[in-house]
Amino acid sequence: MSAVSKGLQFSAGQASPPPWTVLIVDDEPEVHAVTRLALGSFRFADRPLRFLNAHNTVEAEVLLRAHTDIAVMLLDVVMESDRAGLDLVRTVRERLGNRFVRIVLRTGQPGQAPEQQVIANYDINDYKEKTELTAQKLATTMFAALRSYRDMRTIEASRRGLERVINASAYIFSHEHSQRFASMVLEQLTELVGVERGALYCKVAHPSAELPDHFQVTAATGEYRNFVDRNADEKLPRHIVASLRNAFHNKRHVFGDDHYVLYVSDSRASESLLYVGENWSLSELDHRLVEVFCTNVSIAYENLHLHRDLLDSQLEMIYLLAGAAETRSYETANHVRRVGLIAELLGQLYGMDEKTTADLRLASPLHDIGKIGIPDAILNKPGAHTPEETRIMRTHAELGAKLLSNSRRPLFKLAAEIALSHHENWDGSGYPKGLHGEQIPIGGRITMLADVFDALGSKRCYKEPWAIDDIRAFIVEQNGKKFEPRLVELAFENWDRIQAVRGQLPD
Repeated sequence: MSAVSKGLQFSAGQASPPPWTVLIVDDEPEVHAVTRLALGSFRFADRPLRFLNAHNTVEAEVLLRAHTDIAVMLLDVVMESDRAGLDLVRTVRERLGNRFVRIVLRTGQPGQAPEQQVIANYDINDYKEKTELTAQKLATTMFAALRSYRDMRTIEASRRGLERVINASAYIFSHEHSQRFASMVLEQLTELVGVERGALYCKVAHPSAELPDHFQVTAATGEYRNFVDRNADEKLPRHIVASLRNAFHNKRHVFGDDHYVLYVSDSRASESLLYVGENWSLSELDHRLVEVFCTNVSIAYENLHLHRDLLDSQLEMIYLLAGAAETRSYETANHVRRVGLIAELLGQLYGMDEKTTADLRLASPLHDIGKIGIPDAILNKPGAHTPEETRIMRTHAELGAKLLSNSRRPLFKLAAEIALSHHENWDGSGYPKGLHGEQIPIGGRITMLADVFDALGSKRCYKEPWAIDDIRAFIVEQNGKKFEPRLVELAFENWDRIQAVRGQLPD
């Protein structure tokens, strides 16, 4: 598979970073004034300082709760009590759970808090006597504290960012069978880095070495939703269209001043572009996280194709198997396809989840696979069956279930359950087990209604197709007898949609 991240292009224009927040906690006003004066022109990583002031531990705790971005706390030991500063250290680390703020203990009475004891027993980062803190030493202390704080925050941001990438990627992988793949990618990307206006996804219809004439939008969020099925290059500003073309031509992500374009491809030379903008701001870490995410998207994109190939193979095998039974009884292969589609629709209306209804669409066409074991003379007899022929004909339910149950695949286990139960009636008068009501598996109940609806409207060796009004009348008459009332209600509420399936796949 080709790599997603072919490289990056950056543009200037990032907003200036905020100042570092420093909290001074001391009961002497002069200490506050001197500290601010000594560090007034201090800068670290091109960022100045912003000072907060507290004259006791109560004020300090309030500020610590309100400002989660405090990088350094210059803390006096002796204030309202001889150990007030040390008690605040425990509050910060244990009760507030703040492991990031760098705590520099400053004391004018070192005897009250011996350095070795304090360093060993309290989670502080530096210990200074006020008498030794010249302006130069204070600056040196601040450099060390801020460097440590910055590195810890970077590590934590990386951890949280990777966690978000993993969660977002896992969500996409778990739903890769969905037709909403592009929309889910956009949803997770916007959750990952945040956007102000929205994002859009362009699928390149005919990838080649040449630039395509248009980039059609296949999914979008935010203000770009009305761009779906339209050409992005006809709707977006020229400089953004230039980024789309640049990303496609160079096979790389492009980060501009107010937007970015992500390039995604797979081993089939299928290519897509994700555009996010405008008015955005990403840190260097965010850039890296976006690249990791896009690599995972590419893997999911590749897996989506493999999944579809597997699904197509499964469908082909299922229809070949079902068609074998249908051919023996002179019925069309489209019957089993329609039964699958109607069963899927009924499952959706019944409230089943997407995976279950998709499985129902694949499993229900095999409901009559057991007819393979029924003699031709009985299977294709144009007239009524004798009691013995009826007994033999009814064995197709158990034959089909036995044939399918040998597989360990969940799909074929569902198909076996349907084969066995699709002739069980709601009132208990069906076969082979005489189940009734909710004893009958829901897959069997749904497939029975789907099968009867479609079979009555189809030509058979023993009958002509029924008129749609006669089919409706029969279902009404059998409501609560053959069919579950709730399913009949849903079918009538969506009658036109069910009828439309026959139009899509005629005999």
